[in-house]
Amino acid sequence: MGPAALLCALCLLPRRLAWPLPAEAAEAAEAAGARGPPRTQAQDYLKRFYPSDSEPRKADSFEARLKLMQRFFRLPVTGVLNSRVLEIMQKPRCGVPDIAEYSLFPTQPKWISRVVTYRVLSYTKDLPRVTVNQLVAKALTMWSQEVPLSFRRVLVGTADIMISFARGAHGDSYPFDGPGNTLAHAFAPGPGLGGDAHFDEDERWTDGSRIGVNFLITATHELGHSLGLGHSSDPDAVMYPTYRVRDSKNFKLSPDDIEGIQKLYGEKNKSRKN
Repeated sequence: MGPAALLCALCLLPRRLAWPLPAEAAEAAEAAGARGPPRTQAQDYLKRFYPSDSEPRKADSFEARLKLMQRFFRLPVTGVLNSRVLEIMQKPRCGVPDIAEYSLFPTQPKWISRVVTYRVLSYTKDLPRVTVNQLVAKALTMWSQEVPLSFRRVLVGTADIMISFARGAHGDSYPFDGPGNTLAHAFAPGPGLGGDAHFDEDERWTDGSRIGVNFLITATHELGHSLGLGHSSDPDAVMYPTYRVRDSKNFKLSPDDIEGIQKLYGEKNKSRKN
């Protein structure tokens, strides 16, 4: 499946399934940079994470897009750019848009097989490989504890979920933007890039024991996309689009995350859950 097809996504309520931002939008944001005036930065952000619908004039309106963002983040819907909106826009986040209402898929994308394979194709220099493998397995286990899915790691060949670290342009038309801003992105289940999760190697990845971006927290979020979930507007949810520091030891899925994944795959048999 080509990148153009991947940009089309099914609207999930209260979640919205979406895809990584287009290359041209990423380039525009990078060109503006932190030096651009607030409105320019806001326009870039809204184009990236609140893409157009079938009504171009309305969708391209700054005010209309801003209202979508305010509604998603549970802010007063005024269509007016203010400090609270700018604060959210400046937070590190997932590269998947918060809304994308159209899809080539007739149903919600999800894995048909109850056994999903994954492979870590490349690693970060910030963490030992064994630590990355352990954290990926832990992230997947959080999801598999709630639904009748299991995950099997493969060491060679193509897996359902291909996990990699990369800088800048990395072959999927959705280039990373350097430290901060977009931390990672992932694709919903499907052929080709479907299910794959990419992490920006320009970030400083950590296991939670030092300063940096917590890989477990980010991986659990991105692998939620790999399973078919979109972003949640619940601030306590793992699938909330912006990154925040959490305690790795007490990190777990929220009720909203569990409800979302079980809508896709059903509940796990309680007798087998433990």
